[in-house]
Amino acid sequence: MTLLLSAYRGPVVDGSRLVVETVALTGSPWPTIDPFLFCVHHDDAYPAGNDRYGPVASLEDHEMGADFAGVDGFRMYHGLEVPGFPQHPHRGFETVTYVRRGLIDHSDSLGAAARFGRGDTQWLTAGRGIVHSEMFPLLDRDAPNPLELFQIWLNLPAESKLADPYFAMLWACDVPLVTARDAEGRTTEITVVAGELDGERPPPPPPDSWASRPEADLAIWHLRCDPGAQWTVPPATGEETVRVLYLYAGSATVDDIVVVAPTGVVVRSPAAAPVTAGDGGAEILMLQGRPIGEPVARYGPFVMNEEREIEQALTDYRETGFGGWPWLRDDPVHAPDRGRFARHADGREEDVTSPTAR
Repeated sequence: MTLLLSAYRGPVVDGSRLVVETVALTGSPWPTIDPFLFCVHHDDAYPAGNDRYGPVASLEDHEMGADFAGVDGFRMYHGLEVPGFPQHPHRGFETVTYVRRGLIDHSDSLGAAARFGRGDTQWLTAGRGIVHSEMFPLLDRDAPNPLELFQIWLNLPAESKLADPYFAMLWACDVPLVTARDAEGRTTEITVVAGELDGERPPPPPPDSWASRPEADLAIWHLRCDPGAQWTVPPATGEETVRVLYLYAGSATVDDIVVVAPTGVVVRSPAAAPVTAGDGGAEILMLQGRPIGEPVARYGPFVMNEEREIEQALTDYRETGFGGWPWLRDDPVHAPDRGRFARHADGREEDVTSPTAR
C-alpha cells in the first residue's frame, strides 16, 4: 500500500469513494501521513512487580537493552531493571503519549517530572532539544501491572523546530469524553485528546504545536464502540485535511468497507465517515490533520527539514546534552507511594486524584 507509506499531501482527485485506502497494521510503528511522523500502540501484560519495580517474572529469554519481541506478553524495551525508555534526546517534533491503562514515570532535562496514566495524555514539544525518560514502574507487587498506551510523533513546521521545549499534561479529568448513542441505544465513546467534537474541547496543546493553529484542523480521537454501534465521524473543516482510522481491536464497517483489526483506513476527511462496529465491538484511534507539506529529514530521535540540520542536532547534543541530565539515574522512578502528579520546570506542581480508568 503506497499511500500511507508515501508523503501523501492531500485528498485524492477521485472523490467517488469515501475509503481511499486500507492497509494492514502488521508492524510497529504504524504507517502515518504528514503531519504525523510515527504512531505506536504499546500493550504489555506486565506481571506483579518486584522490590525494584521490575517484573517478578524471569527475563532470561528477553533481549535486555533492546527487548521488543513481546516474550511472555510484555517487553522491557530499553529498560534493564524497570521497563521503559531511559534517558534519550529529541529535537524538531512533538511526542503525544495517551495512556489507556497503567502508569508512566516521566523525567526530563528541564527538571520536569510526572507520573501519569489511566486516561491522561502527556504532550511534549521537543523543539530545539530535550532529553527525557519514560519508565513503566510495576508498582503493584501483588497483582499484574498491565500497561496500554499510544505514542504519537507530531511534526513541527520549520519555523517552530527550534522553539523552546515545552512540557504539558492533559489530565483524564479534563479531557472530554463524548458519548454518542445510536437509534438502538448502542454507544460509542469518543475521547477527544485534540481537536473539537460537539463543542467539547480538551486543554490546549503547547503554544508552538502545529495543533495550536486552527488551520491545521488537527484531531486525535479515541473511539470505543459497543457491538453493532453506529456513529458517523463528522467532516473535517479543511479540504486538504487527511484522516486515518486505525482499527486496532474488533471489526467495523467504514462506509461500505468491512475491516478487521489491525487495519488502517484512510478516508476522505471533507466527508462524513459512517462507522458500524462488528459483533465484538471496535476500538479505533483517529489521527487527522492538514499536512505541513515540508521536507522531512530524520535520524533516530531527530526530525528536521534538511540533512545539515540533522548534523547540527548531533553536534549540539554532543556538546550541550540539550541542557544536561539532572537525575541520578538514566531510568529514574518516582516514589512508590506517589500518586499521579506533574512538577513543571518552573516549579509549579499538579497533584491529581485518580479518576475511574476509561
